Amino acid sequence: MKILEPDPEPGKIVLHVEHLTKTFDSRNILEDISFVVNKGEVFGLLGPNGAGKTTLIRTILDIFRPDTGTISLFGTTFSNDIKDAIGYLPEEGSLDKEIPVSECIRYFAELKHVDAIDRKMDEWLERLDLTEYRDKKIQELSKGMHRRLQFILAVIHQPALLILDEPFSGLDPLNIKTLKDILLDLRDNGTTLIMSTHQMDEVERMCDRILMLNNGKTVLYGSLDEIRLQFGLSVEVRYEGRLPHLDHILGINDSGNVAELIVEKDADTQAILKTLVASVTVKKFEVKQRSMNEIFLEVGRR
Repeated sequence: MKILEPDPEPGKIVLHVEHLTKTFDSRNILEDISFVVNKGEVFGLLGPNGAGKTTLIRTILDIFRPDTGTISLFGTTFSNDIKDAIGYLPEEGSLDKEIPVSECIRYFAELKHVDAIDRKMDEWLERLDLTEYRDKKIQELSKGMHRRLQFILAVIHQPALLILDEPFSGLDPLNIKTLKDILLDLRDNGTTLIMSTHQMDEVERMCDRILMLNNGKTVLYGSLDEIRLQFGLSVEVRYEGRLPHLDHILGINDSGNVAELIVEKDADTQAILKTLVASVTVKKFEVKQRSMNEIFLEVGRR
């Protein structure tokens, strides 16, 4: 499969990874990974469990050291000087459950040299609907509240680059929307976002470009539109009758009176419609691009 590579824009690259390889116990977890993340974009990091996403994030953050390859952040190598410019929301994090929420936030804010901590703390607690828990111990928080607290710790210092590993984990639909709105607001104010997630609908709504990994290798890289063009079209058909044999169809998800047809690239969809009309009553025929969820599932099976 062709790997799409955008032309890096000088002065606009926040993260540049070249030929990165990481091995644990003689097993390649990451193999020859190269990509760039540009300033102000939302970059999706996708792949099935075990694909290497979290290892890649931890290597970018200098938690792990690569075996080969280079990582450039803001045009330089990772150092203490650029730590304050980065925010990180891990997929799972452990906080001292015996301390109050406010003490936890203040501790992490001081590590990042934040000024006006109390004011910023109160603003974020209100925005994440945690104000009434300000002085309660962390052990009193629900899983969703704990996740929102972790998000505050990742953004309290207003990072230029925010890396999020499964940011919507443990959140209900209302809080997913709240967090998504905040992330888009951060992007609009200049923060660059790297987001690892299995929420394909959020990827389609939010991400400018993506990198998809499978078994530690790059399988997709580029803008969503560029990637969709590689996978042809899908057709939603609402019908009465029995579907006939159709040419140039890669797959059919048939629910009885609604079917999703996966169409070969460059196939004549009008010819497909003509074949359908000759055999069934067609109530709806909608040609559309493949969803990222369909592409994710197809690539993950390869």
